[in-house]
Amino acid sequence: MSVFSLDVSKDNPVTAEDLDRACEILGVTIKNEEKDEYINLLAVYHDSMAKLLAADDYVPEVDHERFERKNVHFPKATDNLHGAWAWRCEITDGTPNPQSLLHGKTVVLKDCIAVGGVPLLLGTNFFSGYTPTTDATIVTRMLKHGATIAGKSVCENLCHSATSHTASTGVVHNPYARGYASGGSSSGSAVLVSLGPENGGVDYAIGADQGGSIRVPAAWCGIVGLKPTFGLVPWTGAGSNEPTNDHMGPMTRDVLSNAKLLKAIAGTDWVDDRSYGAPAPDKIPAYHELLANQQSPTDLTGMRIGILAEGLKTPALDPRVKSSFLAAADKFRALGAEVEEVSVPIHAVASSVWTGISKLGGYVNKTLALGGRRGFQLNDLNQKLWPMTQEKWDNAIPATKNIYLNGVYAQDMQKFPGLYGKATNLSIKARHGYDAALGDFSSISAFVTDSRLEQMRRQKTYDVLISPTVPFVARSHPDLGDAGATGNPILQIQKQVGLTGNTAPFNQTGHPALTLPIGMLEIIEGPLAGSGKALPVSMQIVGRWWDEMTVLRAAYAWETAMGGPDAWKDL
Repeated sequence: MSVFSLDVSKDNPVTAEDLDRACEILGVTIKNEEKDEYINLLAVYHDSMAKLLAADDYVPEVDHERFERKNVHFPKATDNLHGAWAWRCEITDGTPNPQSLLHGKTVVLKDCIAVGGVPLLLGTNFFSGYTPTTDATIVTRMLKHGATIAGKSVCENLCHSATSHTASTGVVHNPYARGYASGGSSSGSAVLVSLGPENGGVDYAIGADQGGSIRVPAAWCGIVGLKPTFGLVPWTGAGSNEPTNDHMGPMTRDVLSNAKLLKAIAGTDWVDDRSYGAPAPDKIPAYHELLANQQSPTDLTGMRIGILAEGLKTPALDPRVKSSFLAAADKFRALGAEVEEVSVPIHAVASSVWTGISKLGGYVNKTLALGGRRGFQLNDLNQKLWPMTQEKWDNAIPATKNIYLNGVYAQDMQKFPGLYGKATNLSIKARHGYDAALGDFSSISAFVTDSRLEQMRRQKTYDVLISPTVPFVARSHPDLGDAGATGNPILQIQKQVGLTGNTAPFNQTGHPALTLPIGMLEIIEGPLAGSGKALPVSMQIVGRWWDEMTVLRAAYAWETAMGGPDAWKDL
């Protein structure tokens, strides 16, 4: 330990009571003859940190002259019929280039991503009055690529819900059935892409995915959503949930557009440590060009596709979803791919591993603000989240309260000492399970003997793994009564039980995972049951780390062979 001074300022506030309180929290005592010395050391620490906090923060600059913020406003209800817009604005490059990658495309960002000068709501009343002063890395990248930022899309309350009834601005309605969920927590992003600019939406959206929050709403709204490899898209300038499962990615109506948007936002920014392993932006493949320039885009001869056996065994799986998924998988066979079931046993418990990290890690992250990570901090946002107050607690939704209670129970009450470390190690085991099935042994060799590794290499491997994205189609919004989104804990949570069993594991293992719409199923639950209306069903395609190209190629082949981006609606 290094101490740079033993001198204490005259107005230093540290007292013996502070030392006693610290010892009480730790559950220890200090010898009486040493107390004065430890008070001195604590006082030195206080002086040093007080000076640090008084210093000017270091925040990425925004080029307001080139990227002027125009028409920043909260949308009128008549212009927000699905409840998907959180804020509206118009930001574009003042020196446009018609040849830019995203020229002429409108983009909306999930409202956990910073856009300087545009209020950030994070879907909550837990805090209010926050407007970022900086742009997220991906915002600058998209603007330089010619996109128009059209606004912020509603995200679920603190990004803590996989359905779409928890935002402080109100429910977000499914574009195919009013009164039904659009998924979460990137609910507004999915709806606005599904609607498209011709119906008051946008061309593209950016979502954030910590347990399925891109893929669940994409699946329920019938669009393409990609959670890229962990770190491929830098997180700089976004509000974190749990830093080991944070992912940002593209949401579009078709695969080719998804590939183009990924090209625009991917690549390390040398700031966010999640992105350190990613290539530089100029080394990112032109995914969209590689797809479009294939001589035979629907020919998957030689590709091996593994149906994730455990992904078909979740208790929440609707038999109709299973049938639609297997029919979609069979279409890969018609394109020349070899398709068969493969077992990855740890998938059955991988969602519990995610729970062990996301609940405890989410609590620690909100109270300690990303301890142990390198990268830019939205300090003004962090200070909105902690410390806790009764007012904040009363305005929190049940899922948020549950995270704090779980965290206190496991960490501060010491009911599960070592839980985070154990879950972290088991997340590596889960990654290795999928890696072995995908034939990627680079991360496994340090954990097994040479003979065991050779045995694993002899087993059959696959280019991608597929499963249903979610086990059932969108359900109706719960009737929450007067308590609204902050009350009725079980009622709010019960409609999403089992929802992310096939998505959350890949947040913790970091594999790229894309959701692709594959058909429609009639509504059999809620007020529209028996009406003949239908909702989208989707398939998830998972690939090796950094191999987004193979995932996109499989999805593009399926989409193209079926007749294009909208053909799935007739299946």
